Amino acid sequence: MDSQIQNTSLQRLQNVEKRIITVLELTGGVMEELANPSGPRKDLINNHCSEFMQLIKDIQVTLREEIKSACEYRPFEKCDYVPRISNEICSQKLECVIAQLDDMKQTAEDYHGTA
Repeated sequence: MDSQIQNTSLQRLQNVEKRIITVLELTGGVMEELANPSGPRKDLINNHCSEFMQLIKDIQVTLREEIKSACEYRPFEKCDYVPRISNEICSQKLECVIAQLDDMKQTAEDYHGTA
């Protein structure tokens, strides 16, 4: 994974952490308002709840995207190990065939030389 992609991913996850803290602060504010002796202010609770729901949706979307991105990550996708080893094996096989052909040529020359 490129370091730039990792940094942006980490930044998005850090933003999710900040949103979670804001969500907790909002819920604390609602709890304080509900505990208010003069009674809760409905408009404040509605605003806090609307902001709470929007933040939760944003958090879910970001986490889904990060999970999807992590699932798409294939660290060995650009690895050339398998083709490189295959080429090395083919090269060794060719060297073996060439050696056998040289032996056959030598045998044929020896046969014709004695005949």
